Order: sequence, then C-alpha cells, then structure tokens
Amino acid sequence: MAGRAIWKGLLKIGSTTIPVKLYSAVADRTVRFHLLDDKHLMRVKQHMVNPDSDEEVTNQEIKKGYEIEPGKFVILTDEDLESLEPKPSREIEVSEFVPPESINQQWYERPYYIGPDGDVQGYFALAEALENRKREGIARWVMRNKSYIGALRSQDGYLVLVTLRNAAEVISARELPTPAGRAPSAKELNMAEQLVGMLEGEFDASEFEDEYRKRVMEFIERKAKGQAPKLSAVKTKRKTTSLDSVLAKSLESLKKGKRAA
Repeated sequence: MAGRAIWKGLLKIGSTTIPVKLYSAVADRTVRFHLLDDKHLMRVKQHMVNPDSDEEVTNQEIKKGYEIEPGKFVILTDEDLESLEPKPSREIEVSEFVPPESINQQWYERPYYIGPDGDVQGYFALAEALENRKREGIARWVMRNKSYIGALRSQDGYLVLVTLRNAAEVISARELPTPAGRAPSAKELNMAEQLVGMLEGEFDASEFEDEYRKRVMEFIERKAKGQAPKLSAVKTKRKTTSLDSVLAKSLESLKKGKRAA
C-alpha cells in the first residue's frame, strides 16, 4: 500500500480490536499560483488591516469572534476552543453494520485506505466478511482534534473508511422545487432506455482526468521553455429544446458509430 500512514490506532468492533494504519486515498492536484510584485517578481505578503483606521493589525491583536447579529460578536479565546475539542483517542469504533444502499451518495465525503498494522489475519477476515455480507460499518473516531463519523467498507480485498457529512450539511432532494412540466411519454422513455443500453460499459478511471489542469500545466511548460503557448479551441454545444429530437439524434449517432466499427 503506497504512501505514508497519517494515523495509527485500533479498529474496535465490540471487544475485538485490530491494529490499523490510515492512508489518504485521494490527493489534491490543484494548480496553485503565487502572488508576485509586478516590478520585481517577488512574492508579496498579505496583512490584516482595520477597515476603519486603515492601520495594520498584528497577530497578537487579532481575536476570533462569532457574529450572532450584525455588528455583535461572541469572542472565543484559544483556551475556549481547546476546551471544546474532543478527547484524544486512538480507536476507530464501529457501532453497527448497515446495507450500503441505506447511505445516500451525498453523505460520503473523503475516503481513506485502512491498512493492517500487525493482525493481518483479523484485518483480511473483516474485509472479506463485509464483502460477503454486503454491509458497511458505521464508525466514529478522533483525528487531529476533530471528531469524525464514517462508513467502513471493503474494496478490492482491503478496508476503506469514508468520512460522512453530518446531518446539517446534507440537503434532501425533497427540499428542491418540484419540477414543472409533463411526464415523459412512453416513446421518450423507450428511447431513453435504448440510449442507456447502447452506452452500457465498465468504468475506466484512466479515461477521466482534469482537463483544465492538463491545459494549464502544458501552457506553463511551453512558456517556461520560451515557446509560444498553444490553446485548443473549446467546443460548445448547440442548445436543443425537444427531448424527443435529442434522444433520436443520440441514438442515430450511436448506431452510425457501431456500424462504422
């Protein structure tokens, strides 16, 4: 398992504990830029300024406050915030196992790989049991002074822990405006099902990449070498209004492609 462990502890299920390590399953590849002085190309620094007096405020003079009404704040000190932090723990405690379909996709947030840290047999036994029973564990743990809740699942023979958003962050589809208009006709539904059927396939992650990041890095590389940057044209699609015509054109295009192949 590649990468360096970011956390070590015990996976606890009832009275059973399994030593584990936590690894990041995703990496931030965002292109980041530095702010430079236009004349000297030196990095510039940002300063905190009082908007009324235009005077600089030092770090020692800055306080944290929560606005309870316009212009009125509750001040919290570092000691206040430290007292509210959860107690440190080295346990990922699983409280129950649920069917995966009982957790809607919008609840999932950040994935982590869980690797064994000693009890290899117990680790892989649990991964296989989750796969066989088609279940995910609901887990709670503390990491870097923050409490988390997550879903423990089996993937490719390994354990994966995905943090879950809290209830206040998840918006139910029932809160969305009710769509206006008619229901699809039998013909439109049939054509839509044909379209789905003709595009059925297996997910290939290698086909998906950050096109913007790729374009930016290629642009930077050419400028760094003193070459004239080349920009490929961005394609735009013509708007259509008829669902019937959209589906018909899509199906015809797919059929032509299959005949040509």
